[in-house]
Amino acid sequence: MTATTSIHGMWSSRLAFILAATGSAVGLGNIWRFPYTAGEYGGGAFVLVYLLCVAGIGIPIMMAEIMLGRRGRQSPINTMLALARQEGKPAAWQLLGWMGIVSGFLILSFYSVIAGWTMAYVVRAAAGVFHGADAETIGAVFDGFVADPERLLAWHTIFMVLVVLVVARGVASGLEQAVRFLMPALFVLLLVLVVYAMTTGEFAAGVSFMFTPDFSKLSGEAVLSAMGQAFFSLSLGMGAIMIYGSYLSSQSSIAGNTIIIAGLDSLVAILAGLAIFPIVFAQGLAPEQGAGLVFKVLPIAFGQMPGGQLFGTVFFLLLVFAAWTSAISLLEPIVAWLVENRGFNRVRASALAGLTVWLLGITCLLSLNVWSEVQVFGLGFLALFDFVTANVLLPLGGLLIAVFAGWILSRAASVDELDMGERLGYRLWRLLIRFVAPIAVAIVFLHAIQVF
Repeated sequence: MTATTSIHGMWSSRLAFILAATGSAVGLGNIWRFPYTAGEYGGGAFVLVYLLCVAGIGIPIMMAEIMLGRRGRQSPINTMLALARQEGKPAAWQLLGWMGIVSGFLILSFYSVIAGWTMAYVVRAAAGVFHGADAETIGAVFDGFVADPERLLAWHTIFMVLVVLVVARGVASGLEQAVRFLMPALFVLLLVLVVYAMTTGEFAAGVSFMFTPDFSKLSGEAVLSAMGQAFFSLSLGMGAIMIYGSYLSSQSSIAGNTIIIAGLDSLVAILAGLAIFPIVFAQGLAPEQGAGLVFKVLPIAFGQMPGGQLFGTVFFLLLVFAAWTSAISLLEPIVAWLVENRGFNRVRASALAGLTVWLLGITCLLSLNVWSEVQVFGLGFLALFDFVTANVLLPLGGLLIAVFAGWILSRAASVDELDMGERLGYRLWRLLIRFVAPIAVAIVFLHAIQVF
């Protein structure tokens, strides 16, 4: 058996862990990416496949990642090293931990830039910039903002400072206190927007679009996209869930917690769709607008609707909160490693890690303007970091987590940690983690590489 507590601290309660892990999972992917991806692939059929993938792929891998984290009680790198040694396996398994930390670094570097957009849009919405604006005006606002490296740098810096301030305070005083405020606030803001969407006159159309499957639009590409969305929306394969699991009490049910977290994560994605699509339909706009849905299409709708100035501000504030809770979980794994292996205190470790991410983020924001001609494999830095993490590092990390939990870690160890006995629930998890999840993630991975 391993240590029962982490040197970094522990969650004070099961609720604290659920809020933190849900905060890690709930991010821009739920509120920004999920609605426009569902819009591109016809709505209801995509949502159905997405939910099935969450159940069959996401939940088993999340259970495995939490299990490994709690069993190791250290940073992902040291956890994987310790568990591999316990099982008499090569120390090279610690590379899985390194992959997660590298993924987190790269993701946070461009995530912070996009989060900066959302912060800037809070100010613009509150100031009435979008009021009465047409598509051309909104497009000019966005293009002008992205083309200005100084403004992008300012918002990127503010966001990273907010992230570092939370992580530097530690598990109990920083992470836990932040999510105890941010997650309830996020749900309240989202519910306010759903209620607002009910007043648009097109809420029934939004519900129909989200929940009436049109299987004629369910192509192979749509299925693979749903599988990828289910995997990535739960923050799997990047070390965040593993490190949060290391702070979880040994008496807390991993299976029960995971089901609640996955359920809340999926609920946020669906509520985001129910908030966004009625607003889009009410203004006669198309839902299949791609990544521009949030930053180019919704501001038009908010600018034309009664109360749009207030509710547009609320919407972008919601995005900021979602980005913030995810970002702190991405920085935590490397901070834990620096404390464990370099003897740094939390403040110094957080500052160093945050500074490194901030510098990487500068390359991302410059790739949108003055460095737009600088490309690697035909991609700017932001697009390159996004592609490498989403299509290579995260699925590969998830695949290796499934392999280690299902094939390397002893059956006795997983039975002990999951505390489910040898009953049906455990046998089902073991079947999914050993066969179904690895094959599904491998298919997503190979498809992404092929597309590239």
